[in-house]
Amino acid sequence: MLIVMHHSATAAQIDRVEKSVRAMGLRPEPIPGSLRTAIGVLGNQGYVDDSTIRDLPGVREVIHVSKPYKLVSRDFHPQATIVKVGAVDIGDNCPPVIMAGPCSIENEEQMRAAAVGVKAAGAHLLRGGAFKPRTGPHSFQGLGIEGLKLLRQAGDSVGMPVITEVMRIEQLDAVCANADMLQIGARNMQNFDLLKEVGKLRHPVLLKRGMSATIEEFLAAAEYIVAEGNDQVVLCERGIRTFERATRNTLDLSVATLVRELSHLPIIVDPSHATGVRSLVPVMSKAALVAGAHGLMIEVHPDPATALCDGAQSLTIEGFTELMEQLRSLSAVL
Repeated sequence: MLIVMHHSATAAQIDRVEKSVRAMGLRPEPIPGSLRTAIGVLGNQGYVDDSTIRDLPGVREVIHVSKPYKLVSRDFHPQATIVKVGAVDIGDNCPPVIMAGPCSIENEEQMRAAAVGVKAAGAHLLRGGAFKPRTGPHSFQGLGIEGLKLLRQAGDSVGMPVITEVMRIEQLDAVCANADMLQIGARNMQNFDLLKEVGKLRHPVLLKRGMSATIEEFLAAAEYIVAEGNDQVVLCERGIRTFERATRNTLDLSVATLVRELSHLPIIVDPSHATGVRSLVPVMSKAALVAGAHGLMIEVHPDPATALCDGAQSLTIEGFTELMEQLRSLSAVL
């Protein structure tokens, strides 16, 4: 439920409404605006009888919000959220943010070369996987804690903030100690215990859409994080599972446009995982920015032919450098 106050509502009237909401066993969430204050009502499990609220002095209207997500909704939070990762801003009216690097951290030489290459090309965040959730148990699972240290060293050496995936609650301390941004992967989008723990932190979070998740489920997952107090969340479209087998997944670019209407949280696109085909990554990257994405996550490897994970979808450093030149030209037009 959303309670919209008159623009002339006094502080005492707003306070009375908040007390009335608490008396119903619910939690009021004031949403100050330039013209008037709104009060979001959280904690209800179903329809709320608004009879004790709608006639209170200062109340303009009461809107029943049936969405399972509220705090991430534009209804509750009309102003766009800017997520800060170090000195990098992600969100409306900010330049597109590019996160780039290898799928998996393999060794110091590979990570260093990737960091130097993507930094020189103009990337803003360095990505790399230390803990890898793989489809099969015999595939390379990542270097773990040692990989985190290599990622941190590489990022520091070129002056870039770093992002990496966390898979379990017990990994949080180690990942937070080494990464500037936490990634929740597609397979963990509905790992609600992990989402709640991440929500208690102040680290910015990249939440990837599950491979079979609806947009409503995607935003509801983000709600778990924001409800715990952490609103520094960036959403990421990385393709969904359909009947199509020509690409790794089916890239749903409509999400970039629709989420900007539904939510105040920034959204980026991962064309590498979405397509799984190196030749498709550049054009899908440009299409994502045209569709309204606030940035991109792109896999880049110094030598994709020898990559231990996802080499077929990874750009070479030369290919990434060329793409970045094209994206700068496109951004100027947009």
